[in-house]
Amino acid sequence: MKLFLWVGLCLAASPVFAAEPEFSADRVKAHVGFFADDLLEGRGTGTRGHEIAARYAAAAMAGFGLKPAAKDGSWLQPVTLSEARLGDGPVRLTIIPARGGAPVSYANGTEVSISPSQIDAVTDVSAAMVFAGFGIDAPAQGFDDYARLDVRGKIVVVLSGIPKGPPSEIRAHLGTQKTAMAAAHGAIGLIQVPTLENARLHPWQRSAQSAQVPRMTWVRPDGTPFVGSPQIRANVGVSMAATEVLFAGAPVPLAAVLKQADRDAGQPRGFALPARVRIEASSVRRTLVSSEVVGMIPGSDPVLKNEYVVLMAHLDHLGIKPEMAGDNIYNGALDNAAGVAVMLEVARAFANDPVKPKRSLLFIANTAEEKGLLGAESFANDPSVPIGQIVSVVDLDQPLLLYDFTDVIAFGGDHSTIGPAIARAVAQAGVALSPDPMPAQTIFVRSDHYTFVKRGVPSLLLATGFANGGKAAWEHYLATNYHQPSDDMKLPINWDAGAKYARVNYLIAREIADAPERPRWYKGDYFGATFAPKSPKVARTMPKGP
Repeated sequence: MKLFLWVGLCLAASPVFAAEPEFSADRVKAHVGFFADDLLEGRGTGTRGHEIAARYAAAAMAGFGLKPAAKDGSWLQPVTLSEARLGDGPVRLTIIPARGGAPVSYANGTEVSISPSQIDAVTDVSAAMVFAGFGIDAPAQGFDDYARLDVRGKIVVVLSGIPKGPPSEIRAHLGTQKTAMAAAHGAIGLIQVPTLENARLHPWQRSAQSAQVPRMTWVRPDGTPFVGSPQIRANVGVSMAATEVLFAGAPVPLAAVLKQADRDAGQPRGFALPARVRIEASSVRRTLVSSEVVGMIPGSDPVLKNEYVVLMAHLDHLGIKPEMAGDNIYNGALDNAAGVAVMLEVARAFANDPVKPKRSLLFIANTAEEKGLLGAESFANDPSVPIGQIVSVVDLDQPLLLYDFTDVIAFGGDHSTIGPAIARAVAQAGVALSPDPMPAQTIFVRSDHYTFVKRGVPSLLLATGFANGGKAAWEHYLATNYHQPSDDMKLPINWDAGAKYARVNYLIAREIADAPERPRWYKGDYFGATFAPKSPKVARTMPKGP
């Protein structure tokens, strides 16, 4: 179908519904077909293709009758991003033995992967090293890796990942805070070394391939790149071969450290390493701008309209790789053109609904999710409405519309009353709400909604479930099409499932928007206590997940 026909179909006027609106498989297909067309070249962050997609999404919202809701009153809220790449100067790590042995130097991309700096054009850090186990400082959760260690002015060496044991979203979150924890104890650099499990699952050759990949962050309103821990001037990953050199002469042999870390709940204790290390790099930065698309449906209640329920989905994907032979466009049909298409169909339904929701609805098409949740991070840090008035976020990321789903998964639903609200909504749709079928993946902390969790907002990611053939469909997609050029319109997409998924999300948004009380964190929940310590809590009504 020609692109202009897709646009015409998507923006066509819809009838007014007396009751629950209908949802169209053809409209969902039309949106996905436009977003995943080769002409948009994979919607890479900051590219012309992504900006065309953003303007299409904004035009669709305007055609449905939504109100523009970016900070300046327009549809597009620009996100300034900073991309850092390694420069032409020396980029290497040198290990200097304590007793006068010959230094061992590794160029970037051999046995080490050195991240470019968002702050320093030239990095030259030389210091003593301290091994700090997994590098997690959370005594209340049973992790005290910095106990009796002095890392001030030193480079901390930590094991990758988190201690082995039952899957835990709390531990997964703590594992993302290693740089901040090292900085809080006064370290100036961080080196991550592989565990035995990490070395088995992620061969170093694969990691070395990303050694030259640029890193990106969002830019604050004052023009400075956001760097969570600027005290950490060098951040490096190393291979097992380089780890053996780092631990030469250590008071505890590396083999013993790795053996202990490979046990369930194994937590090797820290100690000073005898060698020093020097990390050198040059970095070049450029800035680029990419747009968040923000539309609103005002609430109907004179008081509750000042509170907002957010439905969001990321619009960006991986772009195009000119150096790749054959099909080199990462169209991202399911990841995440499908999520944005469903969000637009929900927006259309609400806009045509004669009974408007009590709370206001925000619909956000995020940018730079594939670069590290950066568009959502920027928006959550500087939202177009007060963050305290955003009562919940439902994130639609990569709905797998390859089968007739009969259940959905609310990743993070057991942390707040948003979970029971979604259970009521999906029951009305005749769909089951299933527990997390892959807790080891800790998906709750890995998508755009989590940027709002960290601002104290009860949020979750909704996905199609594993029932009725879903497990096989998910496993095949992840093994074959995920983040590949084959994620395109040639997939056997079940468009009726897209319409069904839109209805489910409509009912979810309606349930939350019309509820007499805003969603609340549960008493004793780690995330509510950590990120919203002063907000009212309620007793848990759902079984607690892992």
